Amino acid sequence: MANKRIREAAISCSSSSISRGNLDVFLSTFSQDPSNKIIIDGIYNALVQRGIHTLRSDDDEHKQLRGGEKSLIEESKIAIVLFSRKYVSSIWCLDELVKIIECRSNGTGLTVFPVFCDVDPSDVRKQTGCLEEAFARHGRKGFEEKVESWRPALTTAANLSGWDLHNISNGHEEKFIQRIVDGVVLIKRSRTPLNIASYLVGIDSHIATFLSTDCSILSPHEVHIVGIWGISGLGKTTIAKAIYNEICHRYEGYSFLENVREVSQQHNGLINLQEQLLSDVLVKKNLKISNVARGINVIKHRLHCKKVLIVIDDVDHSEQLNALVVKHDSFGVGSLIIVISRDKHLLNEVEACHIYHPEELDSHESLQLFSWHAFKSDCPPDDYKEFSKEIVSHVKGLPLALEVMGSTMFGKRSLSEWENVLAKLKSTPDYQIQKKLRLSFNDLDDMEKDIFLDIACFFIGVDESYASKILDGCNLFPVIGISVLIQRSLIAIDEKKKLRMHDLLREMAKEIVREESPEQPGRRTRLWSKEDVCDALAKHKGTKSVEGIILNISQFEDVCFNTEAFVDMRNLRLLQLNYVHLRGGYEHLSKKLKWLCWHGFPLNSIPTNFDMENLIVLHMENSSVKEVWKEIKLLKRLKILNLSHSSYLRKTPNFLGVPSLEELVLEDCKSLVEVHQSIGYLDKLIVLNLKNCNNLMKLPDSIGMLTSLEELNLHGCSKLVERSTYWFSSFPQYLGSLKRHCTSTNLLPSSFSRLCFLKSVNLNHCNLSEDMIPNDFWSLPLLRVLRMENNRFCTLPANIRHLSHLSRLSLIDCRDLKLMTELPPMLERLYVSGCSMEILPSTISNLSGLDLLYANRCKRLQSFPELPPSLAFLEAEGCTSLQGVDVEGLEYLRKLRIDYDHFCSKSYEISCLKLQSLTLEGCGRSRAWKLVINLYNASTSRKDTATIWVTV
Repeated sequence: MANKRIREAAISCSSSSISRGNLDVFLSTFSQDPSNKIIIDGIYNALVQRGIHTLRSDDDEHKQLRGGEKSLIEESKIAIVLFSRKYVSSIWCLDELVKIIECRSNGTGLTVFPVFCDVDPSDVRKQTGCLEEAFARHGRKGFEEKVESWRPALTTAANLSGWDLHNISNGHEEKFIQRIVDGVVLIKRSRTPLNIASYLVGIDSHIATFLSTDCSILSPHEVHIVGIWGISGLGKTTIAKAIYNEICHRYEGYSFLENVREVSQQHNGLINLQEQLLSDVLVKKNLKISNVARGINVIKHRLHCKKVLIVIDDVDHSEQLNALVVKHDSFGVGSLIIVISRDKHLLNEVEACHIYHPEELDSHESLQLFSWHAFKSDCPPDDYKEFSKEIVSHVKGLPLALEVMGSTMFGKRSLSEWENVLAKLKSTPDYQIQKKLRLSFNDLDDMEKDIFLDIACFFIGVDESYASKILDGCNLFPVIGISVLIQRSLIAIDEKKKLRMHDLLREMAKEIVREESPEQPGRRTRLWSKEDVCDALAKHKGTKSVEGIILNISQFEDVCFNTEAFVDMRNLRLLQLNYVHLRGGYEHLSKKLKWLCWHGFPLNSIPTNFDMENLIVLHMENSSVKEVWKEIKLLKRLKILNLSHSSYLRKTPNFLGVPSLEELVLEDCKSLVEVHQSIGYLDKLIVLNLKNCNNLMKLPDSIGMLTSLEELNLHGCSKLVERSTYWFSSFPQYLGSLKRHCTSTNLLPSSFSRLCFLKSVNLNHCNLSEDMIPNDFWSLPLLRVLRMENNRFCTLPANIRHLSHLSRLSLIDCRDLKLMTELPPMLERLYVSGCSMEILPSTISNLSGLDLLYANRCKRLQSFPELPPSLAFLEAEGCTSLQGVDVEGLEYLRKLRIDYDHFCSKSYEISCLKLQSLTLEGCGRSRAWKLVINLYNASTSRKDTATIWVTV
């Protein structure tokens, strides 16, 4: 009676679970096998008693499901095949076995266990012995074709690990049944989906992006090691768990090793990780490893042929990866190893074929995740919507922060509570968020911590090269340090080479500094709050602890301090005092200063008693200086001098005292009329920027001695030509050549032969003609960018082809330019808009790397030569003489901007293009619709079809 109730419960449980696709075990047996009934019933009942959802294929109450067994088998996690003489005699059982082996092989993740009741495994494997006669009967009954599919299925099943019960003594069946059930329970436990966060926002897109990598990480023919990398709180582990649950069924074994960093720090931590990995994959309990070296050998031996999925979470040291043998040859073909780390360097060490960096949630997803935790709904109630948006905006799309803040606000219904929490959030970072984020900071060494704090407090949005020079001057080794911070996702460098940091990380950094002395800001290492800085300077509260100060005052405020406020701050190395006035002796300022940024410096010159011998960067934009320093000032370590927009500066200083100078920036110094001849001694100068110094009378010939110069910017220095031209304007015509020669001498160095490291030259708006440029200019070996916009060229010298590395050439609005015969061979971008050519050089077709051609407003341009197929961006608007543009064959073209009448009709056949943006001037609405339809029809056959934006 009890067994009947168990059986009824099992049937009910199985039926309900089948409808949910949640079947644990499919038990394949023969319906009438009295000799093995005890074993068959015993296994079934024991599984049911242990809560295993089990379906017997011989169950009378499920016979109506036969014919759909394959789907039931596919929905199962485990199939147990109870082999007996009767089983092998049954055609239906053998067909079912074929379906089971098919499901095992097609990636459903079905695990198959054979149980040999009264047959020998060898006989099942070879179809010999007692099975031989059964197969002979099948053949005589006309099932020859089926026999050919049954034989390999039996061989495959018999080769699998299982249990051999046919020789057990009476009375010992229960022990073997228990062993089978224990094994099934262990597998079920290991295959239970990992528990993930309650509210998953954006997880599907993460899974899709991760699995759609170029390296085909699900390929059955290779072993792939991939990484998930980013700061704490970004959701890396949650994403990995979701991926794991999604694909684990494809593998023979799998393991998710969580919190590896924490576990490895415990006693025998690495050994425990090795034991867990082996236990998970091999589905065996109580595996013991004696030492790490032994564990490495066991992993290699036991797993090198298995197709496995292994996720290793929160790795922070290479020894963890070594102990787990994370190498491409350690696991079977088709294996996937996912390593999660905050340190990108570790992922590169194991040669990860792909590193996935999860993006922060966008504003919509952020609000949704916050709302789920705060209101148990996907959007906030109207009364709380603005508060919610403000909180979401503050935490900037970091999932951890959104979850913590949402949970904090759950149950708070008073709007005044929300106001208080929001005010507190703005002034004091949330402890739970900070605790998680500090894990990354705590892993840094002392120098890396200093670099991180300096960047957070002073250098966000600053050019990385600029900050590195300063940090290097502070002996912090930024080349290595910044690399480490990037690898650990603590900072980033954007496309403009600026230093960036997540707002929560920046808040964390500032909180770390605040905690150095919560009540007395003058005892902290870094001061950035206007209130704290003004208090420290006004009341002379600064101490030797202070290493950096930043104070930005509006140029319309009048703020003044006494220099005596700096007396005790003798370790000050970083100082920014924008638009601040100081009175008193400058000898009180720290002699350890490495960075002085003082926009709006109020004095006519730098005081002689200001000791700046250790200065690396002197940055004084919008200053009042007329003379930088009197006589020669020894600043042997100075690398950057920036006096841009200093309207009163009439001449540069003598440069003999700054032998290490690498960047001289004097942009928009309107009164500058002279560059000191000593500039030629700056043999380390890389950047010379004189942009818009439109009163500059002459350049010294010594500029030609700047052998390290890479970037020269003379944009807008048109007075140079006007002045020298004026001197000779009354001479007879036959002295014209002399006039031109003298002009070139005054504008550019007479020779460029020593400037062999020049990479970028800007000569825009310099009123130049082609004969003002020395011949050796066209042989600069490393020049990559040349801008000569709005000049008086009539022809472009053929020698330009000798600029073998030039990739970008801009001649925009050179209205007199009528002839170009040659182009540099490596050109990638060509800008000739507003020029007067009738045709472009035919050699343009040979530019295999040309990516962009802008030829707008070339009113005399009649036709294009054959364009290279590499072209991706083409603009030719306002070319009134143009006969047409044929874009057929431009298979990489993504953006086209042109007058409609010049768009050749056959260009509708663009099935080979990757066009995404099309702008047509003068295209009526009806013609536009016709064009859109043609483009759509042509694009439907493309696999890589993109949205095409048509602007008319």
